[in-house]
Parts: sequence; structure tokens; C-alpha cells
Amino acid sequence: MNDNDQYERGLKLRKEMFGDEAVGKRMTAFGDFGKPLQHIINAYAYGDVWSRSALAPATRSLVMVAMMAAAGQPNELRVHLKGALKNGCTPEQIQDLLLLHALYCGIPAANDAHRIATEVLREEGKL
Repeated sequence: MNDNDQYERGLKLRKEMFGDEAVGKRMTAFGDFGKPLQHIINAYAYGDVWSRSALAPATRSLVMVAMMAAAGQPNELRVHLKGALKNGCTPEQIQDLLLLHALYCGIPAANDAHRIATEVLREEGKL
């Protein structure tokens, strides 16, 4: 598969998970300066790694939520919480994951992650 095919496959998957508008905003946020980064995200993150079949999309999404919460990346956590819901994760699964996060990453980090998750779940009509 060539790089352009991977890019198109990744862009399609990304839009399915996050919606055309959200992806469009992220792809243009840094103008021409950000185009190479968006190419990497579409072709390699989503066109390759996210497109593999060994992990179900919901499992992959829960892993991403855990990593973004643990890394203290609130913007990416918000994005991947929305993706997790789109990929079929339940609020209960997200809650259990964030409770593990509290035990292994600490209460202050868990407070931030819970706040963001609560906001996203409310926005998405899940709370």
C-alpha cells in the first residue's frame, strides 16, 4: 500500500471517529506549517496503527484514553474520550479505567481526567 492510500484510509477513519468538523479544525489549526504533522497523523497513526486488526476499536480507544490521562494531555484526552464513545465504549468502562488511573497515577491527575470525562459525557448525552 502506498503512502497516499494510507493517508486516505487514515483520514476516512479519523473522520468516522471524530466527525468531519472536528477533524477539519484539527487539520487546519496550524495552517501550512502543520500540514506535515497532519500527514503523519493521517497516514501513520490512523492509516496504519489505528487500522490494524489485533485490537478492537473500543479497546484501542480505552488504551488511548488511559495514555492521554496518564500523560496529562487534556486536549487529546477530550478528543479520545469522544472517539471512545463513538467506538462503543460505555461510560462505565471509562469510569473503571479512570479509577485505575487514580490508583496508579494519583488523585490530582484523576481529578483532572474525571472533570474532562464528565464534561465530554455530558456533551455527548451520556450522563
